[in-house]
Amino acid sequence: QVQLVESGGGLVQAGGSLRLSCAASGRTFSSYNMGWFRQAPGKEREFVAAISWRGDTTVYAGSVKGRFTISRDNAKNTLYLQMNSLKPEDTAVYYCAAGSPRRTVVATEYGYWGQGTQVTVSS
Repeated sequence: QVQLVESGGGLVQAGGSLRLSCAASGRTFSSYNMGWFRQAPGKEREFVAAISWRGDTTVYAGSVKGRFTISRDNAKNTLYLQMNSLKPEDTAVYYCAAGSPRRTVVATEYGYWGQGTQVTVSS
Protein backbone atom coordinates (compact mmCIF):
# COMPACT_ATOMS: atom_id res chain seq x y z
CA GLN A 1 0.00 0.00 0.00
CA VAL A 2 1.15 3.56 -0.64
CA GLN A 3 -0.05 6.95 0.56
CA LEU A 4 0.42 10.01 -1.63
CA VAL A 5 0.66 13.71 -0.75
CA GLU A 6 0.89 16.39 -3.44
CA SER A 7 2.44 19.82 -3.02
CA GLY A 8 3.69 22.73 -5.09
CA GLY A 9 0.46 24.09 -6.46
CA GLY A 10 -0.39 27.78 -6.44
CA LEU A 11 -1.27 30.84 -8.46
CA VAL A 12 0.89 31.73 -11.44
CA GLN A 13 0.58 34.01 -14.44
CA ALA A 14 0.22 32.63 -17.93
CA GLY A 15 3.61 31.68 -19.31
CA GLY A 16 4.97 30.91 -15.88
CA SER A 17 6.16 27.66 -14.35
CA LEU A 18 5.36 25.45 -11.38
CA ARG A 19 6.81 22.19 -10.11
CA LEU A 20 4.48 19.77 -8.42
CA SER A 21 5.72 17.07 -6.09
CA CYS A 22 4.04 13.93 -4.87
CA ALA A 23 5.58 12.37 -1.77
CA ALA A 24 4.84 8.70 -1.26
CA SER A 25 4.99 6.70 1.93
CA GLY A 26 5.60 2.98 1.99
CA ARG A 27 8.35 0.81 0.61
CA THR A 28 6.53 -0.15 -2.55
CA PHE A 29 6.66 3.23 -4.36
CA SER A 30 9.34 2.05 -6.77
CA SER A 31 7.19 -0.87 -7.89
CA TYR A 32 4.29 1.30 -9.09
CA ASN A 33 3.69 3.12 -12.31
CA MET A 34 2.75 6.70 -11.50
CA GLY A 35 0.50 9.24 -13.11
CA TRP A 36 -0.66 12.83 -12.90
CA PHE A 37 -4.29 13.71 -13.55
CA ARG A 38 -6.18 16.97 -13.27
CA GLN A 39 -9.75 18.04 -12.78
CA ALA A 40 -11.15 21.46 -13.58
CA PRO A 41 -14.47 22.66 -12.13
CA GLY A 42 -17.40 21.05 -13.88
CA LYS A 43 -15.17 18.72 -15.88
CA GLU A 44 -14.15 15.11 -15.62
CA ARG A 45 -10.75 14.08 -14.32
CA GLU A 46 -8.32 13.91 -17.22
CA PHE A 47 -4.96 12.29 -17.80
CA VAL A 48 -1.90 14.54 -17.85
CA ALA A 49 1.20 12.35 -17.76
CA ALA A 50 2.48 8.98 -16.59
CA ILE A 51 5.81 7.33 -15.90
CA SER A 52 6.82 3.70 -15.57
CA TRP A 53 8.09 2.24 -12.32
CA ARG A 54 11.69 2.43 -13.51
CA GLY A 55 11.24 5.91 -14.94
CA ASP A 56 12.32 4.88 -18.42
CA THR A 57 8.98 5.32 -20.13
CA THR A 58 6.78 8.43 -20.09
CA VAL A 59 3.44 9.28 -21.67
CA TYR A 60 1.85 12.70 -22.04
CA ALA A 61 -1.51 14.09 -22.98
CA GLY A 62 -1.36 16.01 -26.22
CA SER A 63 -2.41 19.22 -24.49
CA VAL A 64 0.70 19.26 -22.26
CA LYS A 65 3.32 17.56 -24.42
CA GLY A 66 6.36 19.75 -24.83
CA ARG A 67 5.41 21.91 -21.84
CA PHE A 68 5.20 19.45 -18.92
CA THR A 69 7.78 16.91 -17.78
CA ILE A 70 7.08 14.02 -15.46
CA SER A 71 9.91 12.45 -13.48
CA ARG A 72 10.46 10.38 -10.37
CA ASP A 73 13.14 9.77 -7.77
CA ASN A 74 12.64 6.31 -6.34
CA ALA A 75 15.34 6.87 -3.72
CA LYS A 76 13.28 9.77 -2.37
CA ASN A 77 9.87 8.17 -2.97
CA THR A 78 8.85 11.28 -4.89
CA LEU A 79 7.10 11.97 -8.16
CA TYR A 80 7.41 15.33 -9.94
CA LEU A 81 5.62 17.31 -12.60
CA GLN A 82 7.51 20.27 -14.03
CA MET A 83 5.02 22.57 -15.73
CA ASN A 84 6.29 25.28 -18.06
CA SER A 85 4.55 27.77 -20.36
CA LEU A 86 1.40 27.46 -18.30
CA LYS A 87 -1.91 28.49 -19.81
CA PRO A 88 -5.20 29.49 -18.16
CA GLU A 89 -6.70 26.23 -19.41
CA ASP A 90 -4.19 24.34 -17.22
CA THR A 91 -6.10 25.58 -14.17
CA ALA A 92 -7.30 22.56 -12.20
CA VAL A 93 -6.74 20.43 -9.15
CA TYR A 94 -3.81 18.15 -9.91
CA TYR A 95 -3.70 14.64 -8.49
CA CYS A 96 -0.96 12.05 -8.43
CA ALA A 97 -1.86 8.40 -8.68
CA ALA A 98 -0.09 5.09 -8.24
CA GLY A 99 -0.91 1.68 -9.60
CA SER A 100 -0.34 -0.94 -12.22
CA PRO A 101 -2.72 0.18 -14.94
CA ARG A 102 -3.12 -1.73 -18.16
CA ARG A 103 -4.36 1.47 -19.73
CA THR A 104 -2.09 4.27 -18.55
CA VAL A 105 -4.51 7.11 -19.32
CA VAL A 106 -7.49 5.62 -17.52
CA ALA A 107 -7.93 7.04 -14.03
CA THR A 108 -9.98 4.15 -12.69
CA GLU A 109 -7.09 1.76 -13.24
CA TYR A 110 -4.95 3.47 -10.61
CA GLY A 111 -5.43 2.17 -7.09
CA TYR A 112 -3.99 4.97 -4.98
CA TRP A 113 -4.59 8.72 -5.08
CA GLY A 114 -3.42 11.84 -3.34
CA GLN A 115 -5.70 14.58 -2.09
CA GLY A 116 -4.80 16.98 -4.89
CA THR A 117 -3.15 20.38 -5.17
CA GLN A 118 -4.72 23.44 -6.79
CA VAL A 119 -3.03 25.08 -9.77
CA THR A 120 -4.45 28.39 -10.95
CA VAL A 121 -3.11 30.15 -14.03
CA SER A 122 -4.18 33.74 -14.53
CA SER A 123 -4.34 35.38 -17.93
